[in-house]
Amino acid sequence: MAIAEHYAQVRKVPSANIIALHMPVAETISWREFVSTVWQPLEDVLVERGWIDAIKMELFDDVGRRKYAISGHRIAALVVCRGVPLRIAHDQSLFKEAKPLTDHVEFRTNEGAVDSELSLLARTNYPINASVPNPLFHRVHPTDEERSLVVEVSRLDGPTAADAMGLVDLAVEAERTGLLGRGYGDVAGPHENGNRWLESAAEQIADLGFDVSVGRGPGTMPETARFDAPVLYFGWYAQDLNGPFGLPGFRFPPGAIAVHIHSFSAHTLRSATEGWCGPLIARGVTATVGNVYEPYLEFLHRPDLLVEALARGEDLVDAAYYALPALSWQSIVIGDPLYRPFAVPLSAQMRNLSALPPRLAGYAVIRRMNLLDAEGRKAEAIEAGKAGMKEVPNLALALALARRLDSAGMGNEAAGELEGSAALAGTTSDNWEVMREAALFLAAHRRFAEAIDLFRSLFSIDAIPSDVRSSWLVEARQVALDSGDAVQAAEWKQEISQAVEKSLSGKP
Repeated sequence: MAIAEHYAQVRKVPSANIIALHMPVAETISWREFVSTVWQPLEDVLVERGWIDAIKMELFDDVGRRKYAISGHRIAALVVCRGVPLRIAHDQSLFKEAKPLTDHVEFRTNEGAVDSELSLLARTNYPINASVPNPLFHRVHPTDEERSLVVEVSRLDGPTAADAMGLVDLAVEAERTGLLGRGYGDVAGPHENGNRWLESAAEQIADLGFDVSVGRGPGTMPETARFDAPVLYFGWYAQDLNGPFGLPGFRFPPGAIAVHIHSFSAHTLRSATEGWCGPLIARGVTATVGNVYEPYLEFLHRPDLLVEALARGEDLVDAAYYALPALSWQSIVIGDPLYRPFAVPLSAQMRNLSALPPRLAGYAVIRRMNLLDAEGRKAEAIEAGKAGMKEVPNLALALALARRLDSAGMGNEAAGELEGSAALAGTTSDNWEVMREAALFLAAHRRFAEAIDLFRSLFSIDAIPSDVRSSWLVEARQVALDSGDAVQAAEWKQEISQAVEKSLSGKP
C-alpha cells in the first residue's frame, strides 16, 4: 500500500485508483490461489468501477474464472506493487492441450508470471496452458481492437520496499534531465538469434550518439571492463549478476535501463544477489524486464525492439509490450510504466548543461561529439568537447576529447587535456577503468609523471578488489619502468609479489 500511495502521489494518480486485495505473501502461488485471491477479485472490481466494459454472467470456466461478456477497457496501465505474488506454479489437474504449441514438450505447462496472466484480464476464458500471442507485438500503430485485448502491466517490486519506490523516483528524475551515460552490450550467448538482437540493440544505441562498449565473450563482462555510467545495458548469458555490477558500491545512474537475458532472471525479486532483476533493482536500475520461468528465446522481450520503441519516445510499458511476442507466459516488466527515458532530447540537455548532474553532464557532450563525428563534422566535435570541458569537466569527457585530438594529429594538446585528471576522477567503481585508460593514454604520450599520479590515485582506493588491483599494478609498474622511476616501480613490484603470496596462501 505504501508503494501504491507513493506512486499515486508522484504521478498524480487519484487515490481512488488504488485497489487493495487480500493475497498470499509468497512469491509463488497455485492457480487456485491466483484465481480466488488475485484474478477474480481484481477483475470484479475493475468491471464494477467501469475500467473494464463488461456484462457479468453467473457462469464460471473450468479454472474458476467468472465469465464476462467484455467489450473493451480503458486502462492505460495496471501497476502491480511489491507484495502481489510473482509466479503461478504448474497445476497438472488443469492441463489441457493448446495445439499446436503443446505438441512441443516445452509448452506443456500452465506455469507463468502473474503479471503476464493479468495482461489478459479483458479476455475472459483464454486457455491457460502454453502461451497466447500478443496482439501488440511489433505493432507500431496497433488498432483500437488490438489494444482492447491487452491490459499492459508493469511491476514496482524489488528486494525492499524502498527499492520499489525508488523505481518511481528515479524515473521522474531521469525525465527531468534526460538519459546521461554510456551504452553497453554483452554479446556472448548460446543462440545466434539472441546475439543478433543484442548487436542490433547496441547499434541503435550508438546511432543515438551514446558511447557503446560491446563485450563478445566468451563469458560476460569481466570486473575490469570499462563500465562508467551504464545508462543502457543489454546482455546475456549468466545465471546470477556478476562482473562490474558486483564491484563494491556500484550504482546505476538515474534512468538506467538494464536487461540481462536469462531463463530465470526474475524467478525471485526478493534477493539482491540471486538472479538478475532483483540485484539490478537493488543497485539502482530504473527499468528492466525478466522471466519468472523458462520462456524460451523466441518468446521473451526482444531487446532490439525494446530499444527501438523507447528511442521513438514510447513509455516503458508500451515499449515492453511492443517487444514481447507472448502473453500468459513468463515475462514481466519492472519499473514505472509511464517512464519515458527519451522525454528530454539531447538538444535540450546541451542548452542546460550546467543544470545537469555534475558527475554525468559530460556524457551529454560526448553524445553530441559522437553525432557530429557521424556527420563528418570532426572539427566541430572537438570544439564541442573543448567547450564542454570548460563548462562541465569530467574524466570521461577529457578522455573522449583527448582521443579525438590525438586522431587529428594533436598529440601534445591531447595529453594536455588529461593533465590534472586525477582531480576529475571520482572514486566510485564505475570510474576505476576510466582512470586506468587515461593513465595509459598519458603514458603512451610520454606524460609519465601525470600517468603515475593517476595510477597512485587509483591505487589509493581501498575498495578495489585484489584481483582487479593486481592486473592494473602490472601495467602501472611497466609505466614506472618506462619513465625511469625505479623507486615507484620497485614499490609496485613489491605489492604485486605480496598479492601473489596472499593468493597462493589462500588468505583474503
